[in-house]
Amino acid sequence: MSAELLALDDVRRYYSSQGRWGSADDAPVRAVDGVSFAMAPKETISLVGESGCGKTTTARMVLRLERPTSGRVTFGGKDIHQLSGAALRDYRRSVQAVFQDPWSSLDPRMRAGDIVAEPLDVLGGIDRSQRSARVEGSFRAVGLDPALARSFPHEFSGGMRQRVAVARALSTSPRLIVLDEPISALDVSIRAQIMNLLRDVQRQFDVAYLLIAHNLAAVRYLSHRVATMYLGQIVEIGTTQQVLSEPRHPYTAALISASRARPPGETTKRIVIEAEIPSPMRPPPGCRFHTRCWLYKALGSPERCRTEAPALRPIAGQQSAACHYAEQMSQYHLGVQAHRVPAADLSATQVQPLS
Repeated sequence: MSAELLALDDVRRYYSSQGRWGSADDAPVRAVDGVSFAMAPKETISLVGESGCGKTTTARMVLRLERPTSGRVTFGGKDIHQLSGAALRDYRRSVQAVFQDPWSSLDPRMRAGDIVAEPLDVLGGIDRSQRSARVEGSFRAVGLDPALARSFPHEFSGGMRQRVAVARALSTSPRLIVLDEPISALDVSIRAQIMNLLRDVQRQFDVAYLLIAHNLAAVRYLSHRVATMYLGQIVEIGTTQQVLSEPRHPYTAALISASRARPPGETTKRIVIEAEIPSPMRPPPGCRFHTRCWLYKALGSPERCRTEAPALRPIAGQQSAACHYAEQMSQYHLGVQAHRVPAADLSATQVQPLS
């Protein structure tokens, strides 16, 4: 990968926990608590983790829908939350989003062509003929007949509506698209079509993706790198092959174990996380995952896990993990082969994993 496109530097987003009737708890809700990573042009990074881990809040800060409590989000070296005027309009053109549910993200009262052209109308700077050409080009890029531009969202299937949402994101010629669960609201039968579309779009337009997802098979297919988040922090990051084939954090291993299809007759046990997620207002001391960690129990509950917060440190190659005992992961519970997420999990024969 080449020069840096997007970077988050120790980004935090806290929310006040003050009650409706004025009773305040001193501890804020730590939705995002010190996230740092950088991505290059044309790269796809996926953020994975349980609901409430901070993935979507992170994405909202990248989209300028939320302002960090502290830390910086930079795009092309510029702090996006300090932009205004023409610089802000340029950023809006360069960063677009595709949301989870096309029923909710598309205005039912607007024709599809006007939906796709809406970012152009808001940002301005093009005339009517250019607008029409952009809309037609965006429709063709996502495999839709431009004649459908006069149709309303209710006239499309779920997959076609998501194609319209992708076309809208492409209309401004962005450099980065934030994909927030882009296939989870779709029928299983058409998920592979949308994933293939997203890969084709990336190759054709050299766009980068920040993908928020729970489906690890989709993550493997679309991503170059994967970052696992837990209680507002990144606990593991590395190439897709490294993280999904040989996870170095016990939380990542548990997510993969839960998502695997089990072949008939397989006797390997799943990793089961038994305890509840701790409150983001008062994360546990030491390692935040130790209260639910199967590796912590397997190692005899070492005191270090309870008292010392592990740093996100390099383990092997481009892979980093925030675990004191990352090097001992493969000695316990599931073996490396059991962590693999085969392309067959996508239930689509035409889908092949990234090489």
